[in-house]
Amino acid sequence: MAHCRYCGNQVPDQAVVCVTCGCNPWAGSKFCQNCGAPTPAPPIYGADFCTKCGVLLTKVPPPNAKSKLVAGLLGIFVGWAGVHRFYLGYTGIGVIQIIATLCSFGLAGLWGFIEGILILCDTGITTDAQGRPLKE
Repeated sequence: MAHCRYCGNQVPDQAVVCVTCGCNPWAGSKFCQNCGAPTPAPPIYGADFCTKCGVLLTKVPPPNAKSKLVAGLLGIFVGWAGVHRFYLGYTGIGVIQIIATLCSFGLAGLWGFIEGILILCDTGITTDAQGRPLKE
């Protein structure tokens, strides 16, 4: 069991939303994700450690988070078919990408290629369809 970074209450490791506070339990910075102890304000440079258990306090993606590398490479190599969007759970946009590619005789395939590059550069899609941040 992990702890919500917003409210400190226990949440399952695969939780997308904390049932207590309604926030993404992995994106906060007020409590330690390991022991639930309140954390000091983060320093300007780098990450800090929990003063109770010693764990590195960073934005921890949930254990079942999708890989940014996989999503980016899928976008580059088979983005014309929207495979990277299906991988991230955005099935509606994935279907639209397939239809656009077919209707434009392949020209819209650049859409997926460009998205793949943007994902790898951290300027494109940064979360999956459930709002979980992508892991490195």
